[in-house]
This record gives sequence, C-alpha cells and structure tokens, in this order.
Amino acid sequence: MAGTPKKRLLAIASGGGHWIELLRLRPAFEGWDVAYVSMFENYTSAVPGARYYTVPDASRFDKLAFGKVMVKAAGIMLRERPHAIVTTGSAPMLAFLLLGRMMGTKSLWIDSIAQAEEMSSSGKVAKRLATTAIAQWPEVAAAEEIPCWGAVL
Repeated sequence: MAGTPKKRLLAIASGGGHWIELLRLRPAFEGWDVAYVSMFENYTSAVPGARYYTVPDASRFDKLAFGKVMVKAAGIMLRERPHAIVTTGSAPMLAFLLLGRMMGTKSLWIDSIAQAEEMSSSGKVAKRLATTAIAQWPEVAAAEEIPCWGAVL
C-alpha cells in the first residue's frame, strides 16, 4: 500500500537576501514536495534535485513587467497546483499570492528582515493578498497589526 502523497509547496523569493532567507527556511519544508521559484537561473544549484522555475523581475514602477510575471506565474501555478505558498518577497512574488488567492491556495508572506522600521511596500500589498503575512521585527508587526514569529536569519 502506497503512502499518502506529500502536499506540494511553492517556495518563492526574488534574488539576494530574499532568496537567502527562503533557503534558511528549508528545514521547515521537511515532509513537503517543494518546488522553488526565483529570478536567476543559476539559483537552481542551491536546491539540487528540486523543481525550479524562474520569473522576470518586476517593480511597482514597471507595470508591464508585472504582466510578464503574471503570465509566467500562472503557468507555474497550473503546473504545480501547490497546497501552500511560502515567500520572503519581493514584488514579483505578489503575482503568486494573487493567483494563489484565486485558486484557494494557502499562502505565507514573510516580510524582509531588512524592514526593521516599517513594512515593505510589497508587504503592505501582500498583507491583503496572503492568507498570513508576518514581520520579522516586533515593532513592525505591532504597527501593521500582524504577527511576528521572530527572525529568519
């Protein structure tokens, strides 16, 4: 008799510190079937054996780029059909939260540790899209009326 299949998790983050924070969370993904998304093809070496996808960069200043991210994200979401999404940001990952919300997928936005004084502008949008949004600083969490589960780093 085969065991219960693992639930699918989409672990997503843009580059740099966002990606490093996401990788630090890998022990929490134990028991999940994880696929990763970021913006750089060479990041695949950090998650050997895992499914890995790339999306283009986008910012609030480049609305056209968000359209490209949305198309790519839709394809990934339809292929992976995740049960949950975890992201450490940034702006391009908002497309996944929006699609996840439309598909009934649970999601967690972890605002960047770099945001010590106020929530990121992407985090303020994510707070409305994600199932749960958290800050890594108690003061930011209190100001935004969201949980603080501590720091990733």
